[in-house]
Amino acid sequence: MYAIRRWWDKNRWQLIGTCLALACAWIIRQTQGAIISELTNVITRPFQNLTQVERLDNARTVELLGKLVELERQNQQLKDLLNYRAAQKNRQMIVAPVIGRSVDLWWQQVTLGRGSSAGISVNFVVTAPGGLVGKVIGVTPNTSRVLLVSDVTSQVGVTVSRSRYTGLLKGQSSTRAVMQFFDKVPDVRLGDFVATSPYSQIFPAGIPVGRVEKIDLTKSPAPEAAIALTSPLNYLEWVFVYANAGDL
Repeated sequence: MYAIRRWWDKNRWQLIGTCLALACAWIIRQTQGAIISELTNVITRPFQNLTQVERLDNARTVELLGKLVELERQNQQLKDLLNYRAAQKNRQMIVAPVIGRSVDLWWQQVTLGRGSSAGISVNFVVTAPGGLVGKVIGVTPNTSRVLLVSDVTSQVGVTVSRSRYTGLLKGQSSTRAVMQFFDKVPDVRLGDFVATSPYSQIFPAGIPVGRVEKIDLTKSPAPEAAIALTSPLNYLEWVFVYANAGDL
């Protein structure tokens, strides 16, 4: 009897701990850990609430920063438009917003939010800060349809500004176009700027179109140059519309 009591005094806490551990293990197994999950939720709930508040504050901050960036971008865009119009003060320009653009026709056409009631007619020239955008091919009283210079059916007479060699620019449904030279051995270099030709019957001469990015003088039947278009065709929002001098 004395030996049993002595063993109990020596090992009772270890035995009690083992029994508690086994009991907890049995409870966890029977409840599939639900009690532990619930206990964890109770302990961490105050921290979870704090995290949710912080997330809401962060979301509001990000929203405000987004609005600020958008307002700054719009402000800069308006400044660019005003500066561009001031530089073209000798032309009667109509500022028009881009209100429609189909994903299927992204590089082919855009719809403007101004039409014949604003004085726009078919074959009017369309430009943006950066250069040529295209020409008006259809009008209603309040809208205009524009064929972009990037459309594969678009053909524009252009000139290498440095050397004055001329050719025909054809759209490639992207921010790049191809210039086919009229001369067999044109004077053209990488980086040369290209503008509308004085011989164009639709576009006035000297409108920036793009920059020479690649040259292939062996191309048949005529030498070619890849032209990176300088107008922001992939993200147009506002454009300028005006008549060619020959249409007035």
